[in-house]
Amino acid sequence: MMFLPKNSRPRWEIFCRVVDNFGDIGVCWRLACDLALRGEGAVRLWVDDWSVLGRICPPARALDPECGGVVAGVELRHWGEPFPVLAPGEVVIEAFACELPEVHLQAMAGQTRRPVWINLEYLSAEDWVAGCHGLASPHPRLPLVKHFFFPGFDIDSGGLLREANLLARRAAFVGDPARRSAWLAERGLEWAAADSLRVSLFAYEQPGLAALVGAWQGGGRAVELLVPESRVLGDLARTLGVDALRVGDRLQRGRLGVQVLPFTDQAGYDELLWACDLNFVRGEDSFVRAQWAAKPFVWQIYPQTGAAHRDKLDAFLGRYLAGAAPAPAAALAALWQAWNGFGASPAALAQAWPAFAEALPALDAHARRWCERLAAGEDLVTRLTRFCSHIEAVAR
Repeated sequence: MMFLPKNSRPRWEIFCRVVDNFGDIGVCWRLACDLALRGEGAVRLWVDDWSVLGRICPPARALDPECGGVVAGVELRHWGEPFPVLAPGEVVIEAFACELPEVHLQAMAGQTRRPVWINLEYLSAEDWVAGCHGLASPHPRLPLVKHFFFPGFDIDSGGLLREANLLARRAAFVGDPARRSAWLAERGLEWAAADSLRVSLFAYEQPGLAALVGAWQGGGRAVELLVPESRVLGDLARTLGVDALRVGDRLQRGRLGVQVLPFTDQAGYDELLWACDLNFVRGEDSFVRAQWAAKPFVWQIYPQTGAAHRDKLDAFLGRYLAGAAPAPAAALAALWQAWNGFGASPAALAQAWPAFAEALPALDAHARRWCERLAAGEDLVTRLTRFCSHIEAVAR
């Protein structure tokens, strides 16, 4: 860790408001680190909730929020009030329409060469994304123009976050049995039977969890459930008949073994995904990382009023399952719909599980093919840097 002069002007400046636990900051921290790692210029990240930042970036806990500091090549600053007057970055990114401080907008407008202003949007597989990606929006009062940058799954979008060395790191982990065994032993997980299904569960609250847990308890194949600290722990505790679940707890219920893991940084979470046979993920950041893990996964999409999230879920399923064999595709779609509360009955999860479990070998192969197709395209940072360079060239 180190400290930078407060008036230094970075190449990249990212603003993040923590809205839903770790999703927003997870994406922003990953983006900031990737930009810094690639040597794309100095990076400054503003975060309004320092405690949440410290959960995914443990070194930040040792920093004074009022002073900030540098971790992994990224200058970390607390976004508080009043906001300081300082030179804005050459590229200013407001993540997920978080609205920049007025004093900073004024500073941006006062620059001789005004910054490139980017609104980094939420990820969606919907068709309309291609038509909105890259659109410009002039500020109503100031001589500034904001451009909308949409992550996505095709060439007409902003792509997905993927560090240059991510797939090589995954291959090294997956291809080294001794390393995987050591990883399990370090976490006290070496007890499981060799033929058990290792499942990670990172989820929001899940009212239907009891039905699925019941299917695992009485199933023909042992299930080893690894649960990092998250909002689902309360539902899981009630399902298992205990008052609470804490880090380090280990329970056995029939064919189901459950172990609660501590919350980890992003690199540690990647390894958890790589170490498991099936991953339950939520939101946006873990959703994308599950795809780069090239393993079967189940996505719990962030719920929206009026079930607006169903269109987003269906749009991704349409893309993801294109070309998949009919039976495995139907099994995956049924479980995903039930997991997100769109099942025909409370028992829908238990009813969908046997077909999904039978389809896992085919879904494993499909997940690898999907990852390979995604990796054939350019990642988000590559597309973002080119997009910003184009805007700067036009501005000159």
